[in-house]
Amino acid sequence: MNLEHLRLFYAVANNKNFSQTAKEMHISQSSVSLQVKHLEDVLQAKLFERTTKKVELTPAGEILYEKAGKMLFLMNEIQNELQALKGEVTGRLNIGASLTIGEHVLPFLIAKYKKAYPLVDVRLKMCNSEQIIEKLYKHELNLGFIESMLSYPNIKQLPFQEDELILVASMHSKIVEEGDLPKEALVSLPFIIREKGSGTRQVMEDCLRRNGVNPDQLNTTLELEHTESIKGAVEADLGVSIISRSAVKKELQLGTLREVKVEGVRLGRQFYMVYFEGALQLTSEKLIDFIMPQRQKQ
Repeated sequence: MNLEHLRLFYAVANNKNFSQTAKEMHISQSSVSLQVKHLEDVLQAKLFERTTKKVELTPAGEILYEKAGKMLFLMNEIQNELQALKGEVTGRLNIGASLTIGEHVLPFLIAKYKKAYPLVDVRLKMCNSEQIIEKLYKHELNLGFIESMLSYPNIKQLPFQEDELILVASMHSKIVEEGDLPKEALVSLPFIIREKGSGTRQVMEDCLRRNGVNPDQLNTTLELEHTESIKGAVEADLGVSIISRSAVKKELQLGTLREVKVEGVRLGRQFYMVYFEGALQLTSEKLIDFIMPQRQKQ
């Protein structure tokens, strides 16, 4: 048994899928099966229950999964500290981010980071906030980027960027006229918003309440699961929406959408970085210092 066997086992356990693991590791599915079988033979224990529909850990597999996660994390830490002695920043950086941050904020920051540290292999996954926290606990992610403050044991949270939610309409909208909109008029507009349970919707509703607007009184005519779908519906003048400025930057520049100012209303919020306390690796430290240079002076 070696570290590569443990890495492969850990990936299969996380993916619950042999073929997906094979794709990620650029090997054949039969090779994945053979290596898992070898590990089971060495440990003299069955690690997975496989059916045509799913792959689940056995009790022995659960024990190995917990220990393997700690071993792999420790090995990464050793490698990072040895690289730091040489002045090198290399290795993999696994990031999880909400859709808005992952699509509209991080690409620019990651591009600059990669220029400074070209040997770092950055992997970005789009996840909701709960998934990000879960993956941090499992050490599947090094850093997470979320849109609202959360409170979990051993999870450190740092505000890293302010964001603004704005009311947008079609450039040639017949629904809302040019000029500032009285706050009281919001409830009369047809709104297109995210589905119930969406973190983005929760943030929007919280911001409205802080500004004296009851979100339950909005005239919601359409609920959609994706920001891109909402933007398309607003461009077609099916309604208006409250959305992150960073998510509509291009549309505002192109003139397909326009911002509608609302009198006496400012819908601001913070984006946050999250990580497992005491578990920052060198690649993560460098990204945090890269995004928040003032942190280095503290």
